[in-house]
Amino acid sequence: MYDLTVIGAGWAGFNACLKARSRGLKTCIIERSHVGGTCLNSGCIPTKVLIQSAKIYSLVKKSATFGIEVNSEAATNFAKIQERKDRIISQLRSGMQSRLLGIDCISAEASFVSPTEIKAGEQLIQTKHSLIATGSRSIEISALKFDGSKIVSSDDILKAKELPKSILIVGGGVIGCEFAGLFSGLGTQVTIVEKLPQILPGIDLEVVRKIGVVFKKIGIKVITGGDVSTQDLSGFDKVLVCVGRSSYSQGLGLENIGVVLERGNIAVDKYLRTTVGNIYAAGDCTGGIMLAHYAAYQGILAAENIAAGDSLRECSPSAVPSCIFTNPEIASVGINEDEANGRNLDVEVSKFDFLGSGMARILDEAEGFIKVIWDKKTQRILGGSIIGPRATELIAIIGLAVSSGLTVNNIRDTIFAHPTLSESIHDALDRDS
Repeated sequence: MYDLTVIGAGWAGFNACLKARSRGLKTCIIERSHVGGTCLNSGCIPTKVLIQSAKIYSLVKKSATFGIEVNSEAATNFAKIQERKDRIISQLRSGMQSRLLGIDCISAEASFVSPTEIKAGEQLIQTKHSLIATGSRSIEISALKFDGSKIVSSDDILKAKELPKSILIVGGGVIGCEFAGLFSGLGTQVTIVEKLPQILPGIDLEVVRKIGVVFKKIGIKVITGGDVSTQDLSGFDKVLVCVGRSSYSQGLGLENIGVVLERGNIAVDKYLRTTVGNIYAAGDCTGGIMLAHYAAYQGILAAENIAAGDSLRECSPSAVPSCIFTNPEIASVGINEDEANGRNLDVEVSKFDFLGSGMARILDEAEGFIKVIWDKKTQRILGGSIIGPRATELIAIIGLAVSSGLTVNNIRDTIFAHPTLSESIHDALDRDS
């Protein structure tokens, strides 16, 4: 009999296991494929490996800016880029596997027989508690069925053997925009079609306008308010469909044990319990915020609540950073200026342009800005948006400020190193800037 059985070894399930082990719970984890889930195998990690190659390629092409002369013209070797991606995934997967020491790992499909029994392949697992962490998958639309060759999902495109000369990206959300920047950076002709009036819905409008200008400058064609049916698909080597992800909850036998789904998502309460008291769920399968770091937070919280008994902690998503690895990068946390105005909050908006940053100039990455939103009365920092160099790293400072209830003066009184990009956050809030 296990204290906890986790279904799914993605970022939610993996981190839940580590926390459960530290709390003394006898734990097993069931995974039908590879440890690491979408993030490691077909999401966060592989895309960022390719994005880094695109950045290096762009940097080499402008090396003369830094006084470095390259004798021959830069060229990409997509096969070697893919080899590096696969090698990094394998190394990280091995590392994750080694960290699961002391936890029984079962490679099998899982389905519930009862609230305390799970069938894993030919085994019948007895468990006091369970955590469902089965993740999500790419949404397929009827007009563009995946064929794995011409019309592809984000999973498919990461397995490509050759760099496409042209690509149509259907969907201008986070995934679509990251792939657009990635392939454009490697030399592919890119077109984005987004049915909404703007790409990156929910992101600060000023930031969206800025990345739109950048995309246009580097040759990415963006069609908003558009219908893919108006596009001649024969004019593209690949059609990448990035219209979102849906929770994976099928085949688990949930209907047999009373676990309720809401629009395909596993319904959970504020403590991450499903409608069956001893069964919890975390990560993408619950819907809502589909981010690996939020899934990890939920997995840890669920394990802590299972170990704690009656002393339960609520899930609080108020300061979850959103990171978009375009070039320049985009990141946000808390509320943005548009949300503050929409809620009629009495706020101040402080801004700093990276054109004024010494380090941004040194890096030759001065496109973009930082915006910090703070309450006029209490001076507490409520959120921020960044577009610019290392935005995905810098946002952690604003995230810490939001989650810790820091004020503008707390940041103003902090000494930031110079020359750094991080001091730009201080400069954004400096009265004398």
